[in-house]
Amino acid sequence: MALSETSIRINAAQGTISRHIYGHFAEHLGRCIYEGFWVGEDSPIPNTRGIRNDVIAALRKLRIPLLRWPGGCFADEYHWEDGIGPRTGRKRTVNTHWGGVIENNHFGTHEFLQLCELLNCEPYIAGNVGSGTMQEMQDWIEYMTFAGDSSMADWRRANGRQTPWSIKYFGVGNENWGCGGNMRPEYYADEYRRYQTFVRNYGDNKIYKIACGASDFNYNWTEVLMREAGRYMDGLSVHYYTVPHTWAHKGSALEFNEDEWFITLQKALRMEEVVTKHSEIMDRYDPQKRIGLIVDEWGTWYDAEVGTNPGFLYQQNSLRDALVAGVTLNIFNAHCDRVHMANLAQTINVLQALILTDNDKFLLTPTYHVFDLYQVHQDATLLETNVENSAAYEHNGESLTQISVSASQNGAGAVHVTLCNIDSRASAQVTLTLDGLDAIRPVTGRILTAPDMTAHNTFSQPETVKPAALQTFSFTAQQVTVQLAPMSVAVLSIV
Repeated sequence: MALSETSIRINAAQGTISRHIYGHFAEHLGRCIYEGFWVGEDSPIPNTRGIRNDVIAALRKLRIPLLRWPGGCFADEYHWEDGIGPRTGRKRTVNTHWGGVIENNHFGTHEFLQLCELLNCEPYIAGNVGSGTMQEMQDWIEYMTFAGDSSMADWRRANGRQTPWSIKYFGVGNENWGCGGNMRPEYYADEYRRYQTFVRNYGDNKIYKIACGASDFNYNWTEVLMREAGRYMDGLSVHYYTVPHTWAHKGSALEFNEDEWFITLQKALRMEEVVTKHSEIMDRYDPQKRIGLIVDEWGTWYDAEVGTNPGFLYQQNSLRDALVAGVTLNIFNAHCDRVHMANLAQTINVLQALILTDNDKFLLTPTYHVFDLYQVHQDATLLETNVENSAAYEHNGESLTQISVSASQNGAGAVHVTLCNIDSRASAQVTLTLDGLDAIRPVTGRILTAPDMTAHNTFSQPETVKPAALQTFSFTAQQVTVQLAPMSVAVLSIV
């Protein structure tokens, strides 16, 4: 087996990696909410007030910082009043975006905010601009956050919640260039300015207003929004999905060869271009970087699994997805001066999920394990990484940098380095030089890998791909040399 060599120097602190970069997304889509999070209080599946206990435990272990809801495209057809009050009386609606199924609205505002409390994470709510009114949006904010004596606050109390919730993150629309209304950027900029006016702060609750941003490479959208509405926003979103082929024929989640492995990683690495170019536009209007870039939908998107409802977007999750997650998170960390938040799409049973369920069956995907390895970066100080010489992953005349890296130091002084070897064939020897440390401290590591690029977890074999102790490293006073297997994601802890 080939062995390549890469040298990386780690030195000066560069800013804080917001924990919200490690956020997640739950839409009323397929089996994400119903059967994923929500089974109801009467379900034989162990639950806490209707929410699966196995899901709660797995996500609390990740320390997920934030959860976005109710969409996605669903957000711009969602009317919050349909999802409050006694469940037997809630309106039944058609989920026109995702499979045409009936939405019974049993999971609404109270259930979602209860979920966030159980997970000890912050809610990020996407408001309805596409089919909703400004009054509707204002009433929802008042219902959730007002402590005084008003009809909305009294309605909340009548529905069982005496004290208001704390809601920081609120999105004013979703994908308004597409499923949220097919708007031009100039039109949406004006709509955003109007709608955000009525997203009020009540009492001590201060809302971080997020404007709908661009799809992947639509830099004109960012230009117009920053120019026309920048002063009214706290964050601007962008969406980018890794699609191996075309939107009409995306490719299979499990039946792929090295050509598709390479092109998937190649497209995932284009997140660097997306973040850099949108940030450059934002820098011109906001050089102080007050406005956060919010990558509130990202991940792999393949053809739905054969035999499932194509509107449910159910796909398996392999070692390839783990590498996409690892390199993408390393990119976000490197841009933490502008990237304030990122939310993987989606948490359970949809697209690049962390968790798959089938009735009472439950498993953790390779992507879940990457978030487990990387949680050490949350709210840590980014350390500069300079790649002094780098091996290349070459395939069919094209070339990618073989090693992706990120490093941080936490408040206790421990240094963590995450490394991805994207090469499907060659192992990698990586030498890390850590400037500024008096002497190397104890080093431990964990690695996620498998011999087969299509390796994945199933309900009958749920631990085919899982982390193991990393033992192929050595260290001296200020250097660590580690050997990484092909197709691997690793974390080193230098404590």
